Amino acid sequence: MDVLAQSLSGQFVAFDGPDGSGKSTQIRRFVEHFRAQGLVVREVREPGGTAIGEQVRTILLDPINEAMTLPCEMLLYMASRAQLVEQEIKPALKQGELVIADRFVSATLAYQGTAGGIPVEWIQQVAEVAVAGCWPSLTLILDVDDQTAAGRLNPLLDRMELKGRAFHAKVREGFLEQAQTWPERYCVIDAKESEDNVRKAVLEAVENRFLHENPAKKLEI
Repeated sequence: MDVLAQSLSGQFVAFDGPDGSGKSTQIRRFVEHFRAQGLVVREVREPGGTAIGEQVRTILLDPINEAMTLPCEMLLYMASRAQLVEQEIKPALKQGELVIADRFVSATLAYQGTAGGIPVEWIQQVAEVAVAGCWPSLTLILDVDDQTAAGRLNPLLDRMELKGRAFHAKVREGFLEQAQTWPERYCVIDAKESEDNVRKAVLEAVENRFLHENPAKKLEI
């Protein structure tokens, strides 16, 4: 196991970004890379990641639920997240595993906050209850422009993906604003580049954060 893999033991990293950013591909490659190094990796997704959370996911993403109000939507995401933190993330961190999350509170801030209109401070207050202090050490934002993102999306869009171009432009804006607000916890990756170049940029960002900037810090769970 190399030095970087060793430094990631017991750490929590979230991948986030607009729909169509290539996030799922980069997570897969990232997880494969560090498992090959011998690191135990717990991969989780949002919403979902638990039996209860997957039921919430079905409700959230089903296009039939177009009448869902924004506060209901936000609280359902947080409910799924609370279950995931207690059932999967905290136990994995205690065992020294690397936890990789496909979305986290950053997504709620961007989608239901910046794009949806719920005040950020409200979301933060609910998030404090849902995550109980279990925040990612690093959130990687895979940034991509609207046109590129649209070309990557599955034609069978879910309820969130169907919200329209203007909405998703605000989502992107929300992610970038978070990175500016919390530069110590966020890193923006240019996801318009080739898959290999994005992978390289992700690994460099993780190395900079965990080996050079803050090599010893871990969550107290």
